[in-house]
Amino acid sequence: MKTKMLATAAKITLAALLSITATGAVLAQSSGAPPAKVTASTPAPKLVVVIAVDQFSADLFAEYRSHFTGGLARLASGVVFPAGYQSHAATETCPGHSTILTGNHPAHTGIIANNYFDLSVSRDDKRVYCAEDETVAGTTSGSGKYAPSVNHLLVPTLGDLMKAANPKAQVVSVAGKDRAAIMMGGHKADELMWLVPTGLTGYRGTTLSPTAQQAGTAIAAAIAQPRPAATLPADCASHDIAIPLDKGGSVGTGRFQRDGGDFRRFMASPEADGAVLAAGAALRQARGLGEGDTTDLLILGLSATDYVGHSTGTEGSEMCMQMLALDRELGDFFARLDATGIDYVVALTADHGGHDLPERNRQNAWPAAERVDKALDPDAMGKAVAEKLGLPQPLLYSDGPFGDMYLSKALTPSQRKAAMTELLARYRAHPQVEAVVTGEELAKYPISKRSPDVWSLMDKLRASYNVQRSGDFLVVLKPRVTPIPESGMGYVATHGSVWDYDRRVPILFWRKGLTGFEQPNAVMTVDILPTLASVIGVPLDAGKIDGRCLDLLSGPESSCR
Repeated sequence: MKTKMLATAAKITLAALLSITATGAVLAQSSGAPPAKVTASTPAPKLVVVIAVDQFSADLFAEYRSHFTGGLARLASGVVFPAGYQSHAATETCPGHSTILTGNHPAHTGIIANNYFDLSVSRDDKRVYCAEDETVAGTTSGSGKYAPSVNHLLVPTLGDLMKAANPKAQVVSVAGKDRAAIMMGGHKADELMWLVPTGLTGYRGTTLSPTAQQAGTAIAAAIAQPRPAATLPADCASHDIAIPLDKGGSVGTGRFQRDGGDFRRFMASPEADGAVLAAGAALRQARGLGEGDTTDLLILGLSATDYVGHSTGTEGSEMCMQMLALDRELGDFFARLDATGIDYVVALTADHGGHDLPERNRQNAWPAAERVDKALDPDAMGKAVAEKLGLPQPLLYSDGPFGDMYLSKALTPSQRKAAMTELLARYRAHPQVEAVVTGEELAKYPISKRSPDVWSLMDKLRASYNVQRSGDFLVVLKPRVTPIPESGMGYVATHGSVWDYDRRVPILFWRKGLTGFEQPNAVMTVDILPTLASVIGVPLDAGKIDGRCLDLLSGPESSCR
């Protein structure tokens, strides 16, 4: 395929780390011997591989499914739930990743957003990043200036449960983003790391293993190399339409060209996913994951799709090329695993979906798509209300024009009541606002047990609401209002809404010998933990999770024990 040049640089550079010799399993495959059918009595697999593709919506999976020939095609031949849901309202990276391997909604994981506000902390901006330790002196929530931590995750992950059941179980988590590696890796991972301009890094004060250091050095070398423009595959020709941006430039015709050392463009290309997969394969080999007496866990967070979506939207040539390259990269990774002869099971899903930039939506049959009004900026809104009512400033804290809103703790009860009344009225009167709900209302509302495709707006918001961390009120924008007021190179589209284009994600399972089937009914990402725990025989207290086990066996037998 013409996209073969994409993302190969990191793979070639890491070739020495990934050398795998032929095994008896490979010879058996070449002989055409059919794999044994997986049944309820089949022993647990030796390796669980969990892959989260950031911003891989159910819409993208459906759009490109017929084009897949590699790893995604393999997964699509397994057990397919095309109508998976990140069922909660806060469809952001951190909350989404927190649901995948905990079996719990953000209301219980405590990860209500990428950022929330704790007005009791000493730092001036009061913002707390979901995957930081804000108590570390001299750190802030600014990019690169915080202390990464799993402290805010309130519940155990699958890896934590595996280690509690058998301390010999190994857990390795590698991702493009720290919050992906941390939220899925949990509290007890043996190795946990993510991509940075210098290659790979982990928690402060920890030293990477020799293999991780070698992989990081190779990745850094790949980042340092410039990349010429890639050839546009024939499958992507129909997406090759330039979309002008407000601040100049355009998207839709990109080819992943970049200068040497441009980390942002590296992350927004298939190279980033190739680097994570290569590092994961190297660590699996070095640690012998899946080769011992226990079942081990390898977690891979692939972030490039998200960076491409934010930078150029979900429907341009850039995303088309990313989808084809992701399919190929996963195929190469699975081929390496196949060569080991290890019995492994794969689960793949996404942390959230995504929505295309409104400028292209307006060209493609959705003229009502629009960008958010600058009047909804929380700083501007808070200032206007404070000046009208004579209240102290800053009055309102928030990470954007929608989501959680926090009132200043400096207000007296009467001032707080007046501020809430005025703010709620202003937000509710705005034509781009769908609803405004108070924390008091949500605290009284039960978490839904119904199928996620029929959840009400309150159901979605409640699944993201945590009384200790959520805002005093929450603002919901109307459908297809992009919460970015102006489009500029590098950030043109986003996600995070309560609407299904951000909530719906594919959930795919594959294991050699597992009879494939497709179940179009709605399931949730919180169902992945109990499903995998049952497959590998890890005990689970169903009363402590929000998800349920999904039966992966077609027919009368069940994989749910």
